[in-house]
Amino acid sequence: MKTILVAEDDKFLSNAYRIKLTKLGYTVVIVSDGDQVLKYLKGTLPDLILLDLIMPIKDGFDTLKEIREQQKCKKVPIIIASNLGQGEDVKRATELGATDYIIKSDLSLQELAEKISSYLGEK
Repeated sequence: MKTILVAEDDKFLSNAYRIKLTKLGYTVVIVSDGDQVLKYLKGTLPDLILLDLIMPIKDGFDTLKEIREQQKCKKVPIIIASNLGQGEDVKRATELGATDYIIKSDLSLQELAEKISSYLGEK
């Protein structure tokens, strides 16, 4: 079973992700800030990371940079899920190593699930 690490501080949204992705057969681990992401990665390597940019303690940009600096994490797909839609945010995230960038308000859970399964080599 593939594991998805979801870094999202919005409880409603993280719960919606958990329900949808669990129904599709994924193991879903929810954390609410960048520090928790980095702590989790010390012990376990997920198959994919869904990362919000605006989080308390450590934001998504700093977290993304630190994840990509770890050799073991270089190949893990990281999808940025944010409501920051400006070109410079997308460009910065891509330069820091994001695999993809989605605007949360523009994408349904079904479309997100399809993106995730394509990055995990399914379907």
